[in-house]
Amino acid sequence: MQKYDAVIVGAGHNGLVCANYLGKAGLKVLVLERREIPGGATVTEELWPGYKISVASYIMSLLQPKIMIDLDLRRHGVEVVEGSGPSFQPFEDGRSLVFWPDTARMVEEIAKFSKADAEAYPKFVAHMDKVIPYMRRLLFETPPDPTTGRIKDIGRTMSLAWRFRDIGGHLYDIWDLLTLSAHDYLKRWFESDQVLTAYGSYASGAAGLISPKTQGSAYVLARPLLREGDTAAGPGGLVKGGMGSITKALIAAGKENGVEVRTSAPVAKIDIAGGQARGVVLQNGERIEAKVIGANLQAKLLYLNLIDKQWLPAEVIEAVQALRTDSIAFKINIAASALPRWAAYDERRLNDHNPGSITIAENTEQLEDAFYSARNGEMAKRPYMWITTPSAFDPSVAPPGQHVINVMGGHVPYKLKGREWDEAAKEELFQIVLKQICRYAPGFDKHITHRQVLTPPDIERMFALPGGHVHHGEMSMDQIFFRRPIAHYADYRTPVKSLYICSASAHPGGGVTGVPGHNAAREILKDLGKRMP
Repeated sequence: MQKYDAVIVGAGHNGLVCANYLGKAGLKVLVLERREIPGGATVTEELWPGYKISVASYIMSLLQPKIMIDLDLRRHGVEVVEGSGPSFQPFEDGRSLVFWPDTARMVEEIAKFSKADAEAYPKFVAHMDKVIPYMRRLLFETPPDPTTGRIKDIGRTMSLAWRFRDIGGHLYDIWDLLTLSAHDYLKRWFESDQVLTAYGSYASGAAGLISPKTQGSAYVLARPLLREGDTAAGPGGLVKGGMGSITKALIAAGKENGVEVRTSAPVAKIDIAGGQARGVVLQNGERIEAKVIGANLQAKLLYLNLIDKQWLPAEVIEAVQALRTDSIAFKINIAASALPRWAAYDERRLNDHNPGSITIAENTEQLEDAFYSARNGEMAKRPYMWITTPSAFDPSVAPPGQHVINVMGGHVPYKLKGREWDEAAKEELFQIVLKQICRYAPGFDKHITHRQVLTPPDIERMFALPGGHVHHGEMSMDQIFFRRPIAHYADYRTPVKSLYICSASAHPGGGVTGVPGHNAAREILKDLGKRMP
């Protein structure tokens, strides 16, 4: 029987981050992955000869600099592609918005839609600049449990309050970010529907059953700002070779830290004796012993599939079963002989021949209609879409003269009303998406050579994500911080001693951040009497 200090179940990026920190601390670590390739949703696959596709996650916008620096990921191959153009959003009336990083240029851009909004934009930027540092600090906190009455938990809660004693009035701003709708939050500064749509539409790509007018959706306004871009880790952006390069770098770093990774090794159950995890049992019957287990799994899969119910209180099982995980997001990966030529973008004659990303979301009313279509079991006719064209800036991901286009979209239901997600339904979705793209990039449909359509059930099946939710579940007030994944077990620990959760089901949730893996490793090492390296 093999014995390790720690076994991590699931070789997604958070599991690999956790394994690296444990390895750096001197533990003998094994990572087990059910698929034939590691990486979870952070993978690059050659779906068609010569095309390297970031099948699920597609841009490195949130991977935290601290983790990149700690694990030396740039040396191990994470390279952000330079020179990608600005983000761009066309509107139905022929006008468009270019998202410039420079505030002065952005003011000029917004002035085309509303002089009042242009004057308000610097105030909005200044406001977010004051709030975001606190949000960044919260990422690396272990949520305390303020409800138990135990001295230890009271101490942790007071310690958190002391560390944030400088927050002052910004506490209300953060509360508003967590409770208001994106639309209501933005209306404090902006009035034009185009500007409200441009900034609020990001909520439509948050995977869950939310829209820009859903209470609690304002938090998405902070997400693009949670990664500092001026550290030694460098900026975020498209990763050369696709998102799988992050996984390769984590595995390379792991080798230096003594981490072993096994693929095609699905785990059947957590081996528990006397309320303590002792190891894992694979589906082939092999048992592997370990002092601690880290579960880089969606919480429902861990609690309901891998742990014998005798070790779980009934209220824990009920809380996990109640987690909201159904998604309305889809992903379409396209290979083409030419890139979309966005008419409105070309008319602007910018120095950048191609935009770095394209948002298709035409107005707030249409976004709401699309949301209600998905909620009612129907495909939206004009869904939200965020489109990237990595081959325009990284020729390594496609054969010479060919291109890759990634479409992340919102507004399709997990369950279709009165029908299944069969090939005919997926073809219908593809045609809806293509029609929308061709409204702004006429003739693009003639250049498509391959496509992969991933609906919520496809995402669920491929990446073991119940409901197809890429963030492991809703990130609303009742499913974040000290209630993520469930109340009383938000500190990366579980009711089973020596069993921890290190996935996006834990704080701070979804996205390729690496933070759940980092924080879980810190708590594991603390319980083992070791320091975080």
